[in-house]
Amino acid sequence: CSMSHRMVFGNPVNADARPEASHVMSLRESFLPPARQLLRESQLVQEHIRKTQLKQDFEKSIKEQLQSKHAQRRQKILIVANRLPTTPKKNSDGEWVFERCSGGLVSCLAGIQQRFDMVWLGWPGCEVPPEDQETVCTEAMRKNCYPVFLKNQLVNEYYNGFANNVLWPLFHYIMPPFDKGVNECATGQWEAYKKANALFVESILQVYEDDDYVWVHDYHLMLVPKMLRDLKPDSNIGWFLHTPFPSAEIYRTLPWRQEIMESLLHANLLGFHVYDYMRHFLSSCVQLTSLEISQHTVDATSIGGCVVTCATVPIGISPQDFTDALASPEVKQQVEKLAEQYGGRRVILGIDRLDYMKGIPHKLRAFGHFLDLHPDWAANCVLVQLAVPSRRDVPEYQRLQRQVHELVGAICGRHSKLETGAPVIYLDASMSFLDLVALYQVADVALITSLRDGMNLVSYEFIACHKNRDNPGVLILSEFAGAAQSLGAGAIRVNPWNLQDTANAIYEALEMSREDKIALHKYAYQYVTEHTSQKWAETFLQSLQEACHDLMDVT
Repeated sequence: CSMSHRMVFGNPVNADARPEASHVMSLRESFLPPARQLLRESQLVQEHIRKTQLKQDFEKSIKEQLQSKHAQRRQKILIVANRLPTTPKKNSDGEWVFERCSGGLVSCLAGIQQRFDMVWLGWPGCEVPPEDQETVCTEAMRKNCYPVFLKNQLVNEYYNGFANNVLWPLFHYIMPPFDKGVNECATGQWEAYKKANALFVESILQVYEDDDYVWVHDYHLMLVPKMLRDLKPDSNIGWFLHTPFPSAEIYRTLPWRQEIMESLLHANLLGFHVYDYMRHFLSSCVQLTSLEISQHTVDATSIGGCVVTCATVPIGISPQDFTDALASPEVKQQVEKLAEQYGGRRVILGIDRLDYMKGIPHKLRAFGHFLDLHPDWAANCVLVQLAVPSRRDVPEYQRLQRQVHELVGAICGRHSKLETGAPVIYLDASMSFLDLVALYQVADVALITSLRDGMNLVSYEFIACHKNRDNPGVLILSEFAGAAQSLGAGAIRVNPWNLQDTANAIYEALEMSREDKIALHKYAYQYVTEHTSQKWAETFLQSLQEACHDLMDVT
């Protein structure tokens, strides 16, 4: 180097100058710890790592043991629904006895009793005096039921009021009239809804044991998940919606949208019939919360909930019940009677609850339009419409019944023939199971024109009852029914608001070739027999178990 000086700490020094060794050692000792101290600290770090690993291995072992025990032992599941499957009544001796209900949710859950001890919680269907409640409760527990005692006034405000006059219409895309929006009546019904849900939770705690599964059903009990989670933080909670879940634009109009949404986000699993309903729920979560949301989960831990799994689990029927009934002498005899009664005419069948979402007026108008277009069919077909009465004391339903009766009269007045009779046979009545199976069997077309339907299992039942028909019937199915997403490829899908579309579908079904009918029925029957009510229950419970185990892994 040609320079004789260098800069050290900004000062020029002689290049030949060197610090003394002792000075360097003193500087090093002042900045670096002794070797023994380094070794000791290294040993402490290694020991900490070893203990942490041992702790993690121990926790993993315990968790695996708990999960193994959890999977092996016969667990209890609490079915929480608005109504019990049994109804208490006093007999002639003044003693309380229970009448077992059948069908619906009861038959859907029958299969899971082989794997679980099941206790059903719900309102018994009547007001039980306080002095009789202990007796009724004891008798109910013998049938694996636990009653939730509610006063008639509370039932009227919670069930008939908030659940069926606020939530049910909204979930079916019916907005409240402007002059009947949020008012003192609706606010009082909301308070009743909260009180009833709290009473359900109190009853759950009477029979709940650690590690039980709690399966809550439908829109009547959407506040139960949070109320239960607050009292039992480690509980396993699933909730299933049997109706559609509306789009976010509709749901957001609900004044109590936040409370209901946050309560549902305290469940481990939320179940829906079809993907659209789940998508609408997640969309509502996006717009109403700031939570982390993925395709199938919502992380609600920041609001005291949990990592919620959302799943589509379509409900089904027990097709064997219908196919077995077809072989019974009673059904065969009734089929012969009906075939003779209809005199060779093609039978178009409608079976609905008398409800304004079932589209019965739309069906009748479309059938009348079909006869106007094809008058020759008036003597060769008959629409048999069974309208099961519901909520007869509600003015809206009374008006609906009058409207339907007027439409039936108008069609019969225009198209009846002396030789063949009326083209519409209308019944305001329910029907026994065996008579229903016979009616399904003789029908050539099933006409379903729901304006909005969670699933609609009438379509499944019709398909099941045509198993052995050489010339199976044709299903005409509204695209607004949940079943259209599963049976659509085995049916003629229609928009019930389009009368011409539905009239054309009726004509197509009546004129369809046998080969095409067989092809449609084959697809639909395969789906119905694979996606049964038992599979629905098993799939939901399996999903609930997985959601609870996933939560254990996260925590």
